[in-house]
Amino acid sequence: MAGEAEGRGWRRVVSGRIAAWAAAAAGPARAAVARGGAAGWRCGGTWFVGLDALPNGPDGAMGGVEFPWRDLGLAPVPLHPGQLSVTRAGYPRPSEEEGEAAYRFRLLRDAAHLDGLLPVGPDKRRMVKEPHGWILGLPLNRAGAGAAPLVVWEGSHLVMGAALRAAFAGVRGPLEDHDITEVYQAARRQVFETCRRVELPGTPGEAVVLHRHLIHGVAPWAEGAEAEEPGRMVAYFRPVMASVAAWLGQEG
Repeated sequence: MAGEAEGRGWRRVVSGRIAAWAAAAAGPARAAVARGGAAGWRCGGTWFVGLDALPNGPDGAMGGVEFPWRDLGLAPVPLHPGQLSVTRAGYPRPSEEEGEAAYRFRLLRDAAHLDGLLPVGPDKRRMVKEPHGWILGLPLNRAGAGAAPLVVWEGSHLVMGAALRAAFAGVRGPLEDHDITEVYQAARRQVFETCRRVELPGTPGEAVVLHRHLIHGVAPWAEGAEAEEPGRMVAYFRPVMASVAAWLGQEG
C-alpha cells in the first residue's frame, strides 16, 4: 500500500476486469451457497460462512475469466478456494453456537477481529496460526449500503502491528505457538478508542484490499436494507505467508 491508503490500511479498486471476474463468479457462488444448505448458515440462519466454497482455480480464474491481478495491484500468488461470506436480513441473530457475550460483541462491535489469530485449546488462547499476506474482498452481487457491510477501523493496522511486534520480541521457539491473547485484546481496545470506524459497502466491479493487521468486521443488517439473493455476497481471499516472522514485518 502507498500514500493515503497506507495510513488507512485499506484501499478500494474499481475496474472492468474486476466486474468481469465478479460476473463469472456470481453463478458458481450462488450454486455453492445452495449446496451448503441450511447447515452452512450460522447466527440464527443469517450468515453463510462459506470457507473454501468458491470453485476458483489456484490462479483465481473463474469460468475462463482471469483473475484481475494487475488491476488489484497485487503480486500473483497461488490462491485457495475463496470464502463466500453471505449475510441476509436479520444478521446477526442469537444462536446456539456462540454465547451471549460473543453475540453482544458481534452486535455492538461488529465482531471486530484480526484475521489469522485462531482460538486454541479449551480456553481459546489466541495464536497466529494463519499468517495471511493480505485480505481481499470482491462483492459478487448488489446490496444496499445497510446490508451488513464490511467494517474497518482506519489506521488500526499501525496500532496492532506495533503491539504484535513488541509481543513477539525475544520469543524463543515456534512463533505460531506464542500466546498473544492479552496483548491482542488490549491493542484492540486501543483501536476502538483511537481509530475511526468506517463502513465499506461494495458492488460488483469493486474490490477492497485490507492490510493483514487491520481490525475489521461486519456491521449488523440495517432495518429496511435489501440485497439480491441469496443475500449480500462477497468472495474473500487471504493467502498465507511463509512464516509468522514475515507476517510481523512492517512492509506490505
